[in-house]
This record gives sequence, C-alpha cells and structure tokens, in this order.
Amino acid sequence: MIEFLIRLLKDDWRLATLSRGYKRTSRGFVLADENANHQSIGDEPYQFFTKFDSIDVAVDSNRIRGIECLLSKPHPPEVVLLDDAFQHRKVKAGLNILLTAYDDLYIDDMLLPTGNLREPKSGAARADIILVTKCPPDMTQDEKGVIESRLSINSYQDIFFSTISYSDMIYQQGASQPVEALRNGSFTLVTGIASAKPLVIYLKGLGLDFNHLEYPDHYNFSEKEIHHFDSMDMVLTTEKDYVRMKNYLKTDCVWYLPIEMEIDKTSDFRKAIEAFITS
Repeated sequence: MIEFLIRLLKDDWRLATLSRGYKRTSRGFVLADENANHQSIGDEPYQFFTKFDSIDVAVDSNRIRGIECLLSKPHPPEVVLLDDAFQHRKVKAGLNILLTAYDDLYIDDMLLPTGNLREPKSGAARADIILVTKCPPDMTQDEKGVIESRLSINSYQDIFFSTISYSDMIYQQGASQPVEALRNGSFTLVTGIASAKPLVIYLKGLGLDFNHLEYPDHYNFSEKEIHHFDSMDMVLTTEKDYVRMKNYLKTDCVWYLPIEMEIDKTSDFRKAIEAFITS
C-alpha cells in the first residue's frame, strides 16, 4: 500500500514515509541515507529507500518526534505517509486508510489474543477509506456489493478493492529474467512474510515445481541459512526478503519476484487522496 501511494504521489509532491522500523538495530529517529541497510531502518523502509530516490524515508517509534524531525528539514515533505499507524492515537492523521484482507475481513476477526484485531471493530469508523486487499482478479460487482454491505460502510467513507499483481520478470542485483525461466527445473521458494499463501497459489497456478521454506514475518536470516540458500541451484524469494539477504549472498542463484497493488477505480482513489492533500 505504501509503495502504491508513493508511485501515485511522488511526481507531484515532496514525499516522506515514516515507519516504526520493525526489528531494526538503531534507536530514535533515523533518516535513511547512503549508509542505510535493513538492520538500521528495517526491511520495508529499506525497500522503499532503495526503490524510490526522490522521497525521504525515515523511522521512529515516536511518530510525533519523527514527524517533527521531517518537518524541520530545510526542504520538508508536503505529504508524510505513516506506515501501520492506525492505532497511534497521539498522531491524528488527516486521512486514514484501513486495509482488510478479502479472505480475513476484520468483521470476522476477534481482539487479541484470541484473534488479530488490535482494537474493537468499531474503530473502523475512523477510516476515511477502506481498502479490501488481496481480492480475486475476477471478483464481480455483486461480490463487492456483498462485502460493502457486510462492512456497513458509512456515508463519509469510500471503499475500494485491490488485487496483487505479480511481475512477469524476476530480479537480483544487476540482472533480470522472465518468470518463465522458473520452468527450467525445480526451485526453492523462501519466504519470511506475514502470509505466503497468495504467492504460493500464484506459483502453483503457473504449474511450477518448487519446495517452500517458510519463515516468520520479518525473519532475520542467519549467515548459515543464507549460505544454505547460496548452495542451491535456484531460489525464489520476495522483494522484502531479498533486501534482508542481498548483502550477504555470494552466488547468483537467489532471485526475487516483485509485486504491485492494483486498485479498482484507481482514478476515484487518486481523486480522494488529492482532495485531502489540496484541501
């Protein structure tokens, strides 16, 4: 979602992202620079930093301090994207976007520790936009209508639906090749993300032959594990996992498959975002 917003806005506004920097080794406010890596700012912020050179990427568990530091720069951002900040009540965002997965809607979930919700379902009323993610690409308007009804969307809220779009190329540092190259033999899929299910379904749908090594989200691969990956004939991983591995890889057998989010009614979504920014 953050990458989608970056692509949507970076050409028209000075942009910054502010994340907690989950599992980073640094403390306090850190603005990414040429010395940044996944350990100093976290894997997702490091991914933003390596992909988009026109934006500021910062981390701070204290969002108020982080915003103040960004705004004190000689050329402060005009828009700050707060990653995973819906429950940060000390910061009142001007626009709240709530994500809920198609096959795991928040209305079907429960509060921690029984479920995964961090607050009661009524908190969804704070959202200006509700985005249903990971939808099937062939989802019908009737199916969207059923979900909209179940979520009880308020009159002041907009709802959109998104799907995952996989690249037709796989990449590594300085090289790329078509996904079709994966058909040349079996390979190992390595994932350390929240849910690898959509990726596994996609790859199986292509009829590919692979073994899956699954690790927890944001997993820090050990040198021994990375050495093991290096010894394999072919390894495919996610972009987020690759940024945690790439500086330690010795061979060229590890590749990553990028993804992007595609939103229905993209022009309406952009208008809703721009209406807030220009108001």
